[in-house]
Amino acid sequence: MRAKELIKDVMGDLPFTVDIYWLLRQRGRKFNSRFNLDELAARLPQLTAEAKKYADQSPPGKKVFFFAAGHYWITQATLCGLALRGLGYDVTLCYLPYSHFDKAISRFEVRRHDLYTRQVLKGAQPLLKTLSLLDIRPAADLPPELSRAIEKLTIIDAQYIRQREDISPEEPVYQLRKGRNLEAARRLMTYFKKDRPDVAIVPNGMILEYGSAYETARSLNIPVVTYEFSEQDQRIWLSHSQPVMYFDGFNELWQVCQDRKLNGEQRAWLEDFLGARQRPSKGEDFAHLWQKAGREGGAGIKAALGLDERPVVLLPTNVLGDTATLGRAIFSESMSDWIQKVVPFFADKPQVQLLVRMHPAESRTVGPSIADIIRQVLPDLPPHIRLIGPKEKVNTYDLMDIADLALVYTTTAGMEMALRGIPVMVSGQAPYRNRGFTIDSNSWEEYFRKLGEMLADLPAHRLTPEQTERAWNYAYAFFRDFTRPFPWHLEHMMLGLEKRPFSYVLGPEGCLEFETTFRELTGTPIIWCPPSGK
Repeated sequence: MRAKELIKDVMGDLPFTVDIYWLLRQRGRKFNSRFNLDELAARLPQLTAEAKKYADQSPPGKKVFFFAAGHYWITQATLCGLALRGLGYDVTLCYLPYSHFDKAISRFEVRRHDLYTRQVLKGAQPLLKTLSLLDIRPAADLPPELSRAIEKLTIIDAQYIRQREDISPEEPVYQLRKGRNLEAARRLMTYFKKDRPDVAIVPNGMILEYGSAYETARSLNIPVVTYEFSEQDQRIWLSHSQPVMYFDGFNELWQVCQDRKLNGEQRAWLEDFLGARQRPSKGEDFAHLWQKAGREGGAGIKAALGLDERPVVLLPTNVLGDTATLGRAIFSESMSDWIQKVVPFFADKPQVQLLVRMHPAESRTVGPSIADIIRQVLPDLPPHIRLIGPKEKVNTYDLMDIADLALVYTTTAGMEMALRGIPVMVSGQAPYRNRGFTIDSNSWEEYFRKLGEMLADLPAHRLTPEQTERAWNYAYAFFRDFTRPFPWHLEHMMLGLEKRPFSYVLGPEGCLEFETTFRELTGTPIIWCPPSGK
């Protein structure tokens, strides 16, 4: 440890040392750190004043506990908490002022971030109650079941951070996350036992301290609502009493609308949405898109990749370590295990062309590439197996145009290929698995048997019109019904706030658009669409 860090660690242990440092050195100066709440601080007086106008007129609501860690989520939770306060809820925002979830930080720096956050969040008081998790004395121990849940959470954390599925408990990242997860759970256990809320709201609920908050609240039978942002602007996913990324809440929605026939308006919306999703530019309806090249059509992509007329099997991958894949194995050990067994299966099958399309987002990851995973078991790729890297200027939707069969783990590309009548074999616990339009297996033996049958006569396994129509209904339910209207996307909160200020969101027009979602965030039962979709 360098001398500077050692001194900071020592100072962080001495009572009031950091407080005095803050008083003498920080007053009136800009807080220089990647942990930055300056934009929130500048807007809070106006936001709080606007929220107060509505809070004074609203009947008292539930006692809500909101948890956030890191400056992005603290900012987002503050906006959301003030909006809920404007609707009458009694909101406590509990925050954890860490700047990194994957690196150790000195006690001196943590305390400095904490003092800075306190100073900023004073602008939301007394309307919004704020509490540093660091101020809560940790419980002496945890119930055995909760301790086991934290162990599982820590494995997922390490996989998520390193974007690898082979994680050892001896790795430093595992030890770091275990310590932080247990500490958060012990502190939250103390708080929940002393001041039990009616509902806890937790982003994601599957990873990091958010997972600790979720698991601790559930261990005490406190209702928990989890939520997450996707690619769509002004929309969120949310779930009651389950981590939202497991999409268990979709089962209830599907029960309601699985027999629906899309009307013209619904089908037109989905066609427009899917068309926009294929572009490299996000426009106004998306927070982000992953395509890095425009469309050139099936003939163009065949020529560009040097493909011939043999059938094409498309295997679009997920990103390793993504929360959409972790814990989703059914018969494989992991997504990597699935890929390492399936790709070699095609090595002696030159009668088909296998295209492995690596997710474009892989270019921004820190873990191993899918290409590395494949070459561990198949160092020399035969010419009929083609890997398409994440940075290649290939639009995935052009590949869908020429595919005769799709092999997927959990990616939504599988759902979109089913819309085209392409048979889709699903191997992971994708939310669209077992919905009546995919080929699903529960063992390796069953999977390879079905794969062999498919390859023997691909045209015979095209989806029927009824299956294709069911896939369209599912896609509409997933992209439209399951997402809930929300004013401020995590990726550009302040821009969203400029377009949809509190005066609009809490006013008559904004309440018609967003109030139901805010109520659902506090545990009000979700009323899914009737079969008509209206």
